[in-house]
Amino acid sequence: MFSQTVEYALRATVHLADCAPEARTTEQIARVTQVPAPYLSKVLQGLKRAGIVRSQRGIGGGITLAKHPEELTILEVVNAVDPLRRIRTCPLGLASHGEHLCPLHRRLDNALASVEEAFRKTTLAEVLADPNPSVPLCDFPGSRGGPQAAAEVETS
Repeated sequence: MFSQTVEYALRATVHLADCAPEARTTEQIARVTQVPAPYLSKVLQGLKRAGIVRSQRGIGGGITLAKHPEELTILEVVNAVDPLRRIRTCPLGLASHGEHLCPLHRRLDNALASVEEAFRKTTLAEVLADPNPSVPLCDFPGSRGGPQAAAEVETS
């Protein structure tokens, strides 16, 4: 349902939210999120243009979120790289339908509206705070509950 670009953008921003406010390099983000670095660079450029991330060159530089994770929604990330496309007119171009969607396309648009609203209401902080035992990108160094964290618990 969502493009690979959306998936990669969400992985990158969730990782940056988990590391906030520390900066990460493109290579670090690529390794943790399992996104090819050249593709990730393009995704991050789109996120930067949309004001989702900031980048700073040089020592101590890297990429950070431009907003706090509590303020950044999934919808903002999605729309920055591949906006949700609502159905405004008949996708078949039927003149008789015009802006009056048939029952099928109206239901499809209603489903898109529900997804849009759910994404609008969900921040990256909420994703990270979810008590689900499957932590997003659980191979983060030092992540809550990931394999490395479990190994640290076993050795202490």
